[in-house]
Amino acid sequence: MRVSRIFKSCKAFFYRKDGASGIEYAIAAAMVAVVLTNFIEPISKGVSAVMTNIETTLDAAKITNEKP
Repeated sequence: MRVSRIFKSCKAFFYRKDGASGIEYAIAAAMVAVVLTNFIEPISKGVSAVMTNIETTLDAAKITNEKP
């Protein structure tokens, strides 16, 4: 009697679906983290280049617009 009850409990445990979404979210977050770690350096270099370009343009505009 006890063995069949344990077997029934184990079977019910393996067929439960309520924890699946949490595991799926964890796997998705891990995949996003892996992708981001591969692209952080190129993205930061691109952002740095854009900011340097903006700074240079603003400095040139400031020099051009200064009145003696």
